Amino acid sequence: MSASDRDAQGVTAPRPSLRLPEAGLALAGTAALVLAAWAVPWLKFVLTIALAKGIAVLGILLLLRAGQVSFGHSMFLAVGAYTVAFLAPAMPEALLLLPLGALFGGLLGLLIGLFIVRYRDIFFSMLNLALSMVLYSLLEKLYDLTKGTDGIRVSALTFAGAVPDRETQEWVMFGLALALALGFGLLVRAYLASPMGRALAGIKTRETRLEFMGVSARRVLLFAYVFSAIMGGAAGTLVAMTTRHVTPQLAYWTSSGELVFIAILGGAGSALGPFLGATAFELVRVYAAAAVADAWQMILGGVLLLVILFAPGGLWGMLTSRLRGRA
Repeated sequence: MSASDRDAQGVTAPRPSLRLPEAGLALAGTAALVLAAWAVPWLKFVLTIALAKGIAVLGILLLLRAGQVSFGHSMFLAVGAYTVAFLAPAMPEALLLLPLGALFGGLLGLLIGLFIVRYRDIFFSMLNLALSMVLYSLLEKLYDLTKGTDGIRVSALTFAGAVPDRETQEWVMFGLALALALGFGLLVRAYLASPMGRALAGIKTRETRLEFMGVSARRVLLFAYVFSAIMGGAAGTLVAMTTRHVTPQLAYWTSSGELVFIAILGGAGSALGPFLGATAFELVRVYAAAAVADAWQMILGGVLLLVILFAPGGLWGMLTSRLRGRA
């Protein structure tokens, strides 16, 4: 039966849903970041940090799909960062430190996750916050080991056995962050499209039904939690290798709040959302701090308020709405 025949019988043919070219947008965003880093050299540092935070926020996105929010997720960044700080003097190879930071982040995520996936909603959020503050206190008090709030200066790193000059190292770090962002973005996208990824939404809306179907909600959430911790550890290693200085502030609750802020700003509708949010967050913070040094937090808060009021889907929601409008 043709579409005209169905319309003639009073049946409206369903319109095919618009499939947004996420791959094309990712490539365009990658090209834009590289161009910006080349045109404005000092932006390489800012964009590398933004990409690292975007990777960490991908983990927040996974938990949001299950209806859970972690207010202590920056503890995994701290674990990755301190892995670099502790091991770099004896093992300066960045390509080895990076997977080790992700590994230790994942191990901590597994240890905590076995306990924390028993809880939901505010209890899940507050337990994450409490554990991150415990880690912060340990990092601050164990001065002989961590140098307290003074932090640890990361020693010189090598890349594939070579010690590049400063400008080359900045490009290498930017390239590593970009490659990991693309890689983790693809993994998260594939994971969310898999049966286990789809089960995350079931935890949010119909967890009891999942259990009746024989699907363990705790195992589904544990896998997502450990995956998010691995990404947090990798992000922390990137931050440490880029800033070359590690402090307990990475585990403080305000750092976790930044990640949640970025998740809301970017939107949870796509794996691209965290990177849109992180880039916008870092650029707004840099330029706002330069223009109004004493009120940049107020500007960031205003931006978030506008997004919540007028674009509940975040920057990704705004972008997709415009693309649908033009289609």
